[in-house]
Amino acid sequence: MIDRRVQAPDRFRRFSTLNFVLIVALAAILLTSMEQVAPSPKQLADGLPGMANLVGRMLPPNTEPDFLARIAVRMVETFQIALVGAAIGIALSLPIAWCAARGVSPLGRGNVLVKAAISFLRTVPDLVWALIFVASIGLGAVAGTMTIMVDTIGFCGRFFAEAMEDAEKEPQEALAAIGANRPSILIGAILPDIMPSLINSSLFALEKAVRSSVVLGLVGAGGIGQELKVAFDLFQYRNASMIILAIFVIVLLMEVCTDKLRARLQ
Repeated sequence: MIDRRVQAPDRFRRFSTLNFVLIVALAAILLTSMEQVAPSPKQLADGLPGMANLVGRMLPPNTEPDFLARIAVRMVETFQIALVGAAIGIALSLPIAWCAARGVSPLGRGNVLVKAAISFLRTVPDLVWALIFVASIGLGAVAGTMTIMVDTIGFCGRFFAEAMEDAEKEPQEALAAIGANRPSILIGAILPDIMPSLINSSLFALEKAVRSSVVLGLVGAGGIGQELKVAFDLFQYRNASMIILAIFVIVLLMEVCTDKLRARLQ
């Protein structure tokens, strides 16, 4: 009789000595960090009364017509900052990503420098870019738009470049065989293949821009964030709660709209 039993695969992969040492070191760093910066149960218990007091002072939200009208104007400005900054950033990301994509870039091995520049744009936090533009351009919405634009290039530039690198090679090779140049290959083979990925990344970038534009006003880059900072600075907590609700509504509406667009395009 033939024994057809098959040995069951290992449930877990066997760790090498190096992997085991790295995991132990990571666990030690995590535990040490938690001891230094994580809130203790006593701190949480002591902070609950203060949190409850703050929430009580924030309720009910301020619904005075004059205040709501001012908030509406600021919300429109916030959306404009996000939309314009994201649109310019997405448009600039396409040629930048083309120059950064391995095997596709017209710069050859120079694509590494473009990738490094994209990584730099993505590494610097939004608020730091906002501080830089506020210091160089001045207070207001223009600094916020510039911040969103740079942040979008860092975000979309990476994903656009990766999509171009993963595009189907056969159409590119066919165009190259008949003498097509790199721009023709980009337009005729690469972009049609990766268009769904480009659209998805662009929609995510727009969602990210809306969230980011909310907090840029904290450093003077325009939008609803300026009103929120003023409300907290002047201890106007009812105003602050109304602003937070307005931010929640606009972010939720943006997510719903982009989800519907994404579903239609699939």
